[in-house]
Amino acid sequence: MTIPFVDLRAQYQEIKREIDEAIARVIENSSFILGREVERFERQFAEYTGTRFAIGVSSGTAALQLALMACGIRPGDEVIVPANSFFATAEAVSTAGATPVFVDVDPISRTISADEIRRAISSRTRAVIPVHLYGQPADLDPILALARTHGLVVIEDAAQAHGARYRGRRVGTFGVASCFSFYPGKNLGAYGEGGAVLTDDPEIARRVMMLRDHGSLRKYHHELVGYNFRMEGIQGAVLAVKLRYLDRWNELRRAHAERYKELLSETPLSLPVEMPYAYHVYHLYVVETPERDRLQQALHDAGIQTGIHYPVPIHRQPAYRSLNQKSLPVTETLAARVLSLPMFPELTAEQIAEVARVCRAFFMDRKEGESVVSGARS
Repeated sequence: MTIPFVDLRAQYQEIKREIDEAIARVIENSSFILGREVERFERQFAEYTGTRFAIGVSSGTAALQLALMACGIRPGDEVIVPANSFFATAEAVSTAGATPVFVDVDPISRTISADEIRRAISSRTRAVIPVHLYGQPADLDPILALARTHGLVVIEDAAQAHGARYRGRRVGTFGVASCFSFYPGKNLGAYGEGGAVLTDDPEIARRVMMLRDHGSLRKYHHELVGYNFRMEGIQGAVLAVKLRYLDRWNELRRAHAERYKELLSETPLSLPVEMPYAYHVYHLYVVETPERDRLQQALHDAGIQTGIHYPVPIHRQPAYRSLNQKSLPVTETLAARVLSLPMFPELTAEQIAEVARVCRAFFMDRKEGESVVSGARS
């Protein structure tokens, strides 16, 4: 049995008629850049999350950069980010002209904590980006309280958390702005690149709309120097179709995670923990083991695809060598131990059982091998 890490073809087959009709509609009306399909999706996604404005852009990375710039972040400012995230979280800070300051994460939730943020605040700190990693919301209440005390802007990175909830409320509605990615493999994924900035602030929304389109709200009239970060019409049409299925797909992911938990609970693996305040949507199902590389090879040999999110922490990337970052032990330990197992809504019970069987067999073989070595020594 070959088990993919993500199966986008299976998802397409489920909604093929609706997708094909949506793409054909874009071609018929020639709304290839922004246009009515993007506007429809923006309205629907804003309503889904519970925000006033959703502005479609070309990628999640663009969303982060534009949100930072629209919130007034500029050269000389520092922005606190977790080192345990995808590179784009920090990259957007740099492309906005500011300096990322990396902090460690909580070892259980694997997300940024208020305690780590507090220790990193300086006179130059202007913002913090809590990342809702793997589908698990960061613990926002203490972060928001700390930000209010120090006058910091909070921008949520919800690139992996479409539909996740913090204390019953959807993520993306807590910060001054929030950013989503619609990379194809996300819980809500486009058929190409895409992203969105969400906010309740009309001035932030206005600035993001200008910045994404060459500093313009009216064609050939440019109020500032901006970027070509516009969402394509086909992506807006595809996302509007998929949004109707997002909650059901998230429930399937949660059911798969529960089944993994049942089948792997007797192994030495450290399994994901859904925090008491969280509604986890399991964009990724990430386990931990000091034998990560050997387990990954065993799964590969059995035809099972896996991933590592992430093998090199951002603060250890060559691009940020000049910042002379201190050691962040939790993040560095995670980088050496984490392994992402197959996770997508269409994953079958048989596939989950096979992944678990290979994992259990790997640890059983390791245990038996250790017993043989121990007996020989005695």
